[in-house]
Amino acid sequence: MARSGRTKRVTAVEARQYLAKAEEFLTVAEECVVAGYHIAATGNAVHAAINAADAVCGIRMGQRSAGQAHDETLDLLREAGRDGVELAKHLARLLPLKTRAEYEPDDVPKGVASKAVESARKALTVARRVVAPK
Repeated sequence: MARSGRTKRVTAVEARQYLAKAEEFLTVAEECVVAGYHIAATGNAVHAAINAADAVCGIRMGQRSAGQAHDETLDLLREAGRDGVELAKHLARLLPLKTRAEYEPDDVPKGVASKAVESARKALTVARRVVAPK
């Protein structure tokens, strides 16, 4: 299957850096839920999962999506083996929340934020497994 969309080369070192960024975003997302900052929690959860995806694609494929549409990241993940497919499921749950958290004026309910953080945790579990040194 031919993939459309731009990609950028990623080294193993850079993949580990993407994982570190994902960890930082997740930590902040978790703290924001506790503090009652549900919009920030949701946005940070989304960014944690995007960086986790970049880490997995970097290790498995030597590249990450560099296109404007995050759906291209999902397509690339689905080509990155079983772990990529698993992470794509979590990221697919989060991407629709990105616009809501970052650009729309509406609040994000606590339940939505909590579920977003949980999806990000699951995405990072996959990324840690892939990126961890053997």
